[in-house]
Amino acid sequence: MLDNNYVTFEIGKAKHIALVAHDGKKKELVEWCDKNKDILKSHFLCGTGTTARLIAEKTGLPVKGYNSGPLGGDQQIGAKIVEGQIDFMIFLWDPLAAQPHDPDVKALLRIAVVYDIPIANNLATADFMLHSEYMNGTYSRRVENFNKTIQERVEQMK
Repeated sequence: MLDNNYVTFEIGKAKHIALVAHDGKKKELVEWCDKNKDILKSHFLCGTGTTARLIAEKTGLPVKGYNSGPLGGDQQIGAKIVEGQIDFMIFLWDPLAAQPHDPDVKALLRIAVVYDIPIANNLATADFMLHSEYMNGTYSRRVENFNKTIQERVEQMK
């Protein structure tokens, strides 16, 4: 649905969930996915490199794997968000360890906010999201109408 300033997107009943974790957090995410596999099996799962593979091997859940974060996986997930192919993300990043791809991490988090994608950055938030009433139904999210914004900027620059 399109209004003047926003575009509304519907998140369907089956969610497209991105699973991402830095090295120091991979074990936590894998264990969380194993604990919640009965819920997660009803959704489309994707993730970055090693994380996706570890989750798939431990849980038996199908997880579409992208590149490792430092090799472009964070950017691949970001592109899928822009394309409307990811509904929410669980990204356990390590706040105490510098990452070689910190700019990519920041860009991924920024793009998720720009496109109004729910993000869990810790297990408590992931639990709240997974056990939310919205997991069993649809949800409408509003995103700024960037086509309008771009057109207005073009007009101002003429």
